[in-house]
Amino acid sequence: MSLQPHHDGSATYVPEQEPALGQTVPVFVRVPAGADVRQVHVRTAGDGEPRFAEAVVDRTEDGDVWWRADVEVRNPVSNYRFLLDGAAGPRWLNAAGLTDHDVPDNGDFKLVSYAPPPAWARDAVIYQIFPDRFARSAAAAGRTAPDWAIPCDWDTPVIGRGPETPRQFYGGDLDGVTERLDHLDRLGVNTVYLTPIFPARSNHRYDAASFDTVDPLLGGDAALARLADAVHARGWRLLGDITSNHTGDAHKWFTAAVSDVHAPERELYYFDLPGGDFESWNGVKSLPKLNWGSAELRRRFATAEDSLLRRWLRPPYALDGWRVDVANMTGRRGADAYTHEVARLLREVVADTRADGLLLAEHGHDHTGDLDRDGWHGTMNYVGFTDPVWSWLRRGDGTLPNFLGTPGGVRRRDAGAVLATMNTYRSLISWRSYTHSWQLLGSHDSARIRTVVGDAARQEVAAGLLATMPGTPVVFAGDELGLTGANGEGSRTPMPWHRPESWDGRTFDAYRSLLALRRDEPALRHGGLRWVHADAETLVFLREAPAGAVLVLARRAGGTPVRLTGLPAGDNVYGGAPALRPDADGAVTLPADGPTFQVWCLA
Repeated sequence: MSLQPHHDGSATYVPEQEPALGQTVPVFVRVPAGADVRQVHVRTAGDGEPRFAEAVVDRTEDGDVWWRADVEVRNPVSNYRFLLDGAAGPRWLNAAGLTDHDVPDNGDFKLVSYAPPPAWARDAVIYQIFPDRFARSAAAAGRTAPDWAIPCDWDTPVIGRGPETPRQFYGGDLDGVTERLDHLDRLGVNTVYLTPIFPARSNHRYDAASFDTVDPLLGGDAALARLADAVHARGWRLLGDITSNHTGDAHKWFTAAVSDVHAPERELYYFDLPGGDFESWNGVKSLPKLNWGSAELRRRFATAEDSLLRRWLRPPYALDGWRVDVANMTGRRGADAYTHEVARLLREVVADTRADGLLLAEHGHDHTGDLDRDGWHGTMNYVGFTDPVWSWLRRGDGTLPNFLGTPGGVRRRDAGAVLATMNTYRSLISWRSYTHSWQLLGSHDSARIRTVVGDAARQEVAAGLLATMPGTPVVFAGDELGLTGANGEGSRTPMPWHRPESWDGRTFDAYRSLLALRRDEPALRHGGLRWVHADAETLVFLREAPAGAVLVLARRAGGTPVRLTGLPAGDNVYGGAPALRPDADGAVTLPADGPTFQVWCLA
């Protein structure tokens, strides 16, 4: 297989990564030697009107022809794509790839002139912690379990389904997290993400009873300050989790609204259902939905100087940003469509409070309409990464429930379908939004990756994709030890600190080595993405940056060796395969065994 003409939004192809409105920026198309391309035009759509301009040959390097075109950043989000002409006729090159049929504008490449996400986010490796299950400090033993809780020993099995699931209380706390930061250091992460830490009436705490204090069961405000100091002393970042769509029914705003129909808090919720009933998240009455049409809600939540959004971003806690729970539902209810207003407002407040603050949205399905403006910096990329990786690597027996609710569970698909899914979602957002979104193999809301794939070998392939593809890698605490769980609640397993013999050392070593490789290779953090090959069992891609390139091979099973032309020699830096050396025909051959994950640095 030979390489195809290529463009993406990385610095290799778009040297100006932070374009300003009104600026004209150069963009490049790389045409491999021998490709059928004689002429290139760029199509733009400034102010909604399509225009064409002819590209010129900028240079030739190692046989590849680099075509240059200039694109005006006419609008805050400016679309462009390329028309490539050759002997076989015209083809479009857009963010989904090459096609010989006409395409709509929504798959175009995009230049975004809004202020960029914080610079540190591109180098982040995030570790997600569910506080009740991570670690207990000595102080935890002296705390009395609340009335809603079922107290559990650290080895008590997690109940994965039923009314007792949110009531199991293991007593993990924030000082316990602080005491275990050395484990995170050994793993190679540099950002800690905590699921909610506010008082609530569940172990997950997404039903906040207050936003004014840290849950005393976690050690209170002082414990968060200690954890923040310890995290920041290592040069790391600390992220919080906020529910903008709802509160718990024990929240003081809601109890005030229920107790008095004339209370000012009444307008913070939707009390317009028959009989004076209220709207709630997915009909769960303990999670009343917030009404973002309320100016008072916007003030209390965001704009006031003492708002909850601002308070925790300031010292002594100094959170480095927020993950926003069910951001996809926030501000949406019937005819109400405040979602983007809310996203823009929260981003303005975060940036005003601390310029380098991150605002990341949870989105469980099609996120493409909610990004690329002046709101969320990125999303949790379940549909464009997690789900396709699961479907490719899942174990072959039984039915594994799909956490997105799709009937039939996780379907098994070949690499071609996986690649098509990834490209579809990636092509509908800017490169900036894609690379600042979180790539994850699972979370506290899903099955564990080990349960999905069934064994250490396939989990290593999954972890390899996590570490080498664009986007921000997120590790759910315990995945690196090979922990299991068949659904979100069942995956919230206490960390087995006292049973090191239960750890899967091979899996931990793989995660540690892969994250170190990502840290050491700039192309894996800042490079582009060029797909090279896909068959049923195999994915091969390039990550290219001005300073170098790497070639990645992921196989879920053994198969036919892959021969590629147009690649230079390369040394293996992960997986143990031989070095790549082009043969007399200029081709390199990739190993056929599997499951395997291999990475080469190219000369």
